[in-house]
Amino acid sequence: MNKKLAAALSGGAVLVLALSGCSNGDDTDSKVNAWAKTVCDQAQPQIQKRANAQQTIISTAADGKPSDIQAADSKAFQEIADADKALATAVKGAGTPPVDNGEKLQQDAVNELEATSKAYLDLKKQVDALDSKDQQKFADGLQGVADGLKKIEKMDQDALTKLQSGELGKAMAKEPGCRTAKASTPPAAASDPSKPAGASSSAPAKAGATPSGKASSKA
Repeated sequence: MNKKLAAALSGGAVLVLALSGCSNGDDTDSKVNAWAKTVCDQAQPQIQKRANAQQTIISTAADGKPSDIQAADSKAFQEIADADKALATAVKGAGTPPVDNGEKLQQDAVNELEATSKAYLDLKKQVDALDSKDQQKFADGLQGVADGLKKIEKMDQDALTKLQSGELGKAMAKEPGCRTAKASTPPAAASDPSKPAGASSSAPAKAGATPSGKASSKA
């Protein structure tokens, strides 16, 4: 059942991808570099938190007990919501980016992060309200949650994609704090023999990697 959410995350960790540019350029202005460092230093623990939470969803046994899936997904959505809220605070606190149209870029990013934080909290409430005692109803409800997750991913990406453009993108790409995080394998996943084949306890997946359990797990 949880493969529905794992599949929704298959392009996942959108925020991490948006913040981890690929440019090696070193011609950015010192003020832009300073802005990027301020944001990325605060972003790093939040990016890690998101990566771990998403890995929890991916690693939770697809054929596990509905109550276990419900608890894992609920906790993960809360953690991602908290991380997005903290990231919004970091972007806001860094001040206006010293680039053309910087104020709008900043405000768009903050608004999107705050909106996605609320959306993840709404997903948490949706998961919490599912009937874990009725497996079919639970599976049907989880599909609705997965559909909602796909929509949030797009919200996550829109404004943040703009942040990684131009000078800001080059500056943020050079900051270790804004690079893609590797998720720590959740203890529950490591001890659960029924987890999907794609969830390895010895080699944590990179945030944003497509879980192979998507194709092999059964609903």
